[in-house]
Parts: sequence; C-alpha cells; structure tokens
Amino acid sequence: MPSFDIVSEVDLAEANNAIQNVMREIGTRYDFKGSKSKVEIAEAVITIHADDQMKLRQVHEILQGNLQKRGIEPGSLDYQKEEPAAGQSVRQTVKIKEGIDKELAKKLVKEIKDAKFKVQAAIQGDELRVTGKKRDDLQEVIAFIKGLKIEQPLQFKNFRD
Repeated sequence: MPSFDIVSEVDLAEANNAIQNVMREIGTRYDFKGSKSKVEIAEAVITIHADDQMKLRQVHEILQGNLQKRGIEPGSLDYQKEEPAAGQSVRQTVKIKEGIDKELAKKLVKEIKDAKFKVQAAIQGDELRVTGKKRDDLQEVIAFIKGLKIEQPLQFKNFRD
C-alpha cells in the first residue's frame, strides 16, 4: 500500500551556518559598530543579544534573510518574549520548530478526512503518515495540504509504493 510521511524538519547544520553568517555580517556593518549585539545557537534554540529594540529588529531581518538563503523558512521560527538584560540591552530566544505538534497534526487529519480523500492519516509521534490504495490519491492529498494556509513549513518524505 503506498504511503508517505508529513514532517516538519530543519537542518540544524544549515541553521548553524546561517548564525555564523549573521555574526560575520553584524561585525562588518557600520550601524553595529561598537555594539555588543550577538547571536548564538544551542541545540534548537537561537539566542539574540542586542543593545536596544532597534538593533534587535535589525538582527531579526539579518537572521531571517540568512536563514532563507540557507533554505530555512521563517515559519519554522518561534519568537519568544523579549527580556530586558543588563542596562538598556535586550535578549530574545527563538525556538526552531521541529516536528508537528499534536494540535496541528489533529487539524491536518481532520482536514484530510473532511475532504473525503480515499486515504488514512495516522499520527506517529511528531509526524503524520498518510496511506492509500492509489498513488494518485496520495498526490492529491499532497497538493491539498500544500494549498492549506499553514504557517509551519511541511515536508513530504518517505514516499513508498
């Protein structure tokens, strides 16, 4: 029986490379001269340290631009609340979303069932497995899911006949 998996993955090596490019760009930009702004990554959490709100917004733009160049979509970033740090500086953590959370998985299963496709969708941990009798049915489901307005980027992997 043909099947495929719906997953949400981010290549952390590419994210690490993007963070290094951001630090290089911050070091060379004139508007960051004398600034203590920096960006760090540990596991799947990016920490941004900036001198003030304006520099934080600029770091956001630089970060998103570099991540997009590396193939990481902005929807896979979860910006947390800004925290005041020492003096005027601010700190913000950005979590990289990996895996499909339960609510989104349930929503996707419901959408697939409501559309009356001849497939079965099952939640398996942080991914979704869709199985059907025909390959064409699975391709219709992929096109349908791509048409949904979902913020988190999804990938379709492990397509088997």
